[in-house]
Amino acid sequence: FEQAAVAPVSGLTALQAVSDVGRVTAGQKVLVLGAAGGVGSFAVQIAKAAGAEVTGACRGSKADFVRSLGAENVLDYTREDFAAGPQRYDVIISIAGNPTLRRLRRALTPKGTAVLVGGEDGGVLTGGMIETQIGGRILSLFTGQRLIGALCKERAADLERLTALIDAGQVMPRVDRSFALAD
Repeated sequence: FEQAAVAPVSGLTALQAVSDVGRVTAGQKVLVLGAAGGVGSFAVQIAKAAGAEVTGACRGSKADFVRSLGAENVLDYTREDFAAGPQRYDVIISIAGNPTLRRLRRALTPKGTAVLVGGEDGGVLTGGMIETQIGGRILSLFTGQRLIGALCKERAADLERLTALIDAGQVMPRVDRSFALAD
């Protein structure tokens, strides 16, 4: 029951970000920023199920967990800058850390896609998420890169797609801990 409880919101958000907005396909290089979190743990597994080579960015203490999800590579965001090295990604699923559009673009291939799922801080009105998504859409008009926001939509068909991945053993909802209802 605990696994079923975490699947709808986090799982649907990841499914739509990876499959529908990011359009991840086999052989692509995918970076998941926030790979150890609820949405990120699903995103790693869904991208892997699509046949992508997945890199997960997380705190170093969570590296083994992210590898257990299927990520071939793990970046410790406290020590490594995903945008500083030579590696370029076809798709970046940006869930955590609120990277600038400039840094995301630097880490993308010339025709790559950055999917902007969350925003943690930075904006006066909305904490940065809406401003970043609007800025990304505008930049996309002038570059070959797609910088696009993803907002989860609850759809029965997507729950069925997610359930099929879970039933096939390609995605396993992970629960860090549970609490009594009173807590």
